[in-house]
Amino acid sequence: MQIYHDKDADLKVLDGKKVAVLGYGAQGRAQALCFHDSGLDVTVGVRKDGASWNKAKEDGLKVAEFADAVKDADVVMMLLPDEIQPDIYKQYVEPNLKKGAALEFAHGFAITYKLIVPPADVDVIMMAPKSPGDMERVVFLEGFGVPALICIHQDVTGNAKAVALALAKGLGSTRAGVYETTFDNETYTDLFGEQAVLCGGQTELIKRGFETLVEAGYPPQMAYFEVLHETKLIVDLINKGGFELMWHVVSNTAEYGGMTRRERVVTEESKKGMESILKDIEDGTFKTQWRQEWADGLVNLKKMEEDEKQLQLEVVGREIRQLFERKN
Repeated sequence: MQIYHDKDADLKVLDGKKVAVLGYGAQGRAQALCFHDSGLDVTVGVRKDGASWNKAKEDGLKVAEFADAVKDADVVMMLLPDEIQPDIYKQYVEPNLKKGAALEFAHGFAITYKLIVPPADVDVIMMAPKSPGDMERVVFLEGFGVPALICIHQDVTGNAKAVALALAKGLGSTRAGVYETTFDNETYTDLFGEQAVLCGGQTELIKRGFETLVEAGYPPQMAYFEVLHETKLIVDLINKGGFELMWHVVSNTAEYGGMTRRERVVTEESKKGMESILKDIEDGTFKTQWRQEWADGLVNLKKMEEDEKQLQLEVVGREIRQLFERKN
């Protein structure tokens, strides 16, 4: 994969250009503030007088309704949740998107699955920071930046990559490193990581480990500490220095036990499950199910959230986490 750094990007590409950031959630807020601090002409597009509208104004940014933000923009950034992007695009962006503008995304879902089909006379790009929004802002303020991906789906002006790299530089990402890939690759790998490992796989592994200890008669508080509380410590080590650092830091007992027994838990059958998850992502099965869930008002998702809150693991966790809260 091609990697770019500061010397490969030029913020002057955006001199005199207007950037509309649609949405002011975690990504929208972090990116808008960083772009503003980098000297870009930023307008936040949100619904008038809502919480996001007021928050953006309090942060010192220009604010406009979606349509007004898009009308004069040279770069329109779709930093809204996947589930609402198609409706916002159809109602506010499509009628107001000017010829030669750059339509930008931070995730490829809507383009990959053709939920948004841009006109042929605009650039379509992605600049996807590989970090939660809050951390993007923290790292930027520290004088660095988080790594990012750029993707070029449609290059009408011949300037699409330069704009994507300029946005990455405005976020500080070229200080760390920016990789070039495709919308499809970003979408499929991102969804897979969330479902099979980071969010889905990890929570199920923790839940099953907790159940195993409690059902064997061990105190739930001890089970919580061993299978959940210490997870962050291990993940932080892996994030910092890979498996090598983590195995070096933990005890020899933990290293030997982990290496010799991990495949009893994550087996070839587990890998087959991962392969089926990837297939659902690639063939559109997951996209269809998620779109239907959204159309149905998230009934199943809300029920799953409520059920999860009632797990013994979560009840015990809420009690234990209070022990770490500093008292005045």
